[in-house]
Amino acid sequence: MDIFREVEGVDFGTLPGPVDTLLQQGVVAYRSDKARADRLFRQALDLAPEALAAYFCLYKIHTYMGNLETAKAAALDGMREAARQAGWPDDPKLWPAGQSHTDGPARFALFTLKALTFIELKRGDRSKADAQLRILSIVDPAGSVGWPVIAALAEGAAGASGMHSPRLS
Repeated sequence: MDIFREVEGVDFGTLPGPVDTLLQQGVVAYRSDKARADRLFRQALDLAPEALAAYFCLYKIHTYMGNLETAKAAALDGMREAARQAGWPDDPKLWPAGQSHTDGPARFALFTLKALTFIELKRGDRSKADAQLRILSIVDPAGSVGWPVIAALAEGAAGASGMHSPRLS
């Protein structure tokens, strides 16, 4: 499965040239050399730790490869950096409510919290995933970053295991 949609390159937005080059090389490398892709994405982060796209690349490839601890670490780092850039606290429980129509780093923070929720579900930490879904339901009540899909997956997993999922609203 090709997790990066574009064939000719991924539009990572405005980044310093060398950082974009490393990310583009990492995207290409992922297809045949996942370890090299990881190194390239980390090099991009070393050059520009504020480059949110590099965190995205890292947590995305490691989630797809099943390296969930590495994916979680990259997503947590990316979420914290995005929250910092948005002027939000590190702790998502303290983020401002009603941010469904935000963009930039704030949107990346929300999107990455959604990704962390998915990672926690895959790791089997249902209580952490449920807690994150509750936060998302407050901070992004319209579900603009797609967290309702993760909530439905959690609900389906709960139904399959005979567990009951707490209501989000």
